[in-house]
Amino acid sequence: MPEALFSALDVAPLVWVGCGLTLMVGAFVQRATGFGLAVVGAPLLLMLEPRLVPVILVLFGFTVSLMMIGKYRHEVRVTFIGTALVGRVPGTVFGIWLLLAAPLALLENAIALIVLSAVAVSLLKVSVPVNRVSLFVAGVLSGIFGTISAIGGPPIAMLMHRLPPDSARGNLAAYFICSSLMTLLALVLAGQVRVWHLTLAVTLFPWLLVGNALANACAHRFDRRALTWSSMALSTLAALGLLL
Repeated sequence: MPEALFSALDVAPLVWVGCGLTLMVGAFVQRATGFGLAVVGAPLLLMLEPRLVPVILVLFGFTVSLMMIGKYRHEVRVTFIGTALVGRVPGTVFGIWLLLAAPLALLENAIALIVLSAVAVSLLKVSVPVNRVSLFVAGVLSGIFGTISAIGGPPIAMLMHRLPPDSARGNLAAYFICSSLMTLLALVLAGQVRVWHLTLAVTLFPWLLVGNALANACAHRFDRRALTWSSMALSTLAALGLLL
């Protein structure tokens, strides 16, 4: 890309490449396991370019979910995700308030702790009964976490880990499509989405496509558990880097 374009984007070339690689890896992980774009991306992007969080991650999380839903649409259970989406509404409102009121240093620490919590949930496979109450509470937490950091998946994934892999991917993708639109609307109304975000998103989009294409081509050759452990290890190191 020409240097003049980087100047117009107000981002250094190496930072742009780092952000692109981060999004590529995150897209690969999410396409292969059902979620992970924000868990991998949020702490790394905060270190590279804090202005990208959460807007770019929400935009691209929505995009990856759209890419996935076609393959897994028959697995979607509307009643399952509906209650969680109801809970997402008050969670999103509270998350917007935190995003506007809290200082950046506090948000960075909060995001690091959210990432570490997401890693713990993913690796420990915490078992929670699936009912209307647990789905609503998971939706509230997902709304708060998703609005602050775009990491809205773990509270919902915690309830879905007993489902077959394809069913979990399909329901998570459907949930992310709806919840991402809710979060984007809230961010727009709060004045957090700017033309700069959209312009930069266009330039970074090819990285997302590459990550998704690589996952389609070769993710089935990797052990899903090993892939999850590797991505969680990367996320943990990045989160600890934010806390130190």
